[in-house]
Amino acid sequence: MDQVIHLMLVDDHDVVRTGLKAFLDTQAGMKVVAEARNGSEALGSVVETKPDVIVMDISMPGLDGLQATRQIKDLLPSSHVLALTVHEDKQYFFQMMAAGATGYITKQAAAEELVAAIRAVAQGQIYLQPTLARWLLEDYRRLSEASPTAENGATSTEEGKSTIKEVGELSKRERQVLELVAEGRTNAQISETLGISPKTVARHRERIMAKLNLHSSTELVKYAIRTGLVEA
Repeated sequence: MDQVIHLMLVDDHDVVRTGLKAFLDTQAGMKVVAEARNGSEALGSVVETKPDVIVMDISMPGLDGLQATRQIKDLLPSSHVLALTVHEDKQYFFQMMAAGATGYITKQAAAEELVAAIRAVAQGQIYLQPTLARWLLEDYRRLSEASPTAENGATSTEEGKSTIKEVGELSKRERQVLELVAEGRTNAQISETLGISPKTVARHRERIMAKLNLHSSTELVKYAIRTGLVEA
């Protein structure tokens, strides 16, 4: 990897932070540039250190991970927050995603999955463990069934001011890329699946978002579910 991913670790357990730092600093293209014991400490150094990815615990004394994520995204929108927590809990999951986190992984996950999650969110993608991704799909299916505006891929008032265009606007290749994005695949994984370069995948994503007037990976996932490109 050409560019080094600068990391901040936020966890109130010194042993956890020390172990994570020792492990992540051995990974190619990764460097821990800051550590914090709680959200307040993280806020105190995030602007100065400008980490690309903040690996954030949720339950901490003082300013917790949920509050810290909201404030960090206001202070430094370019940083990506990956929740790393013991809580495999729907409420925490949805609260962290709403606060601005782009990844959620439990501390029971394998070390390799943590590395994959960091690389994904550093690229601006969403990373969710499969069991947690199912919660997201279930939630949007419920909203889709409850809202008549969800039919034919239209957005609700809360989710966007403009109406999403029909999936027919997309080329066959763009639909393939969109399906894989909605399944939580990274650019590298999509590249391997479709036999195209990661740069080509990135260009397809940009064109898809421009054609559909979408602005984030989360909106791409919602669109794919509503239009039936992926099953919830």
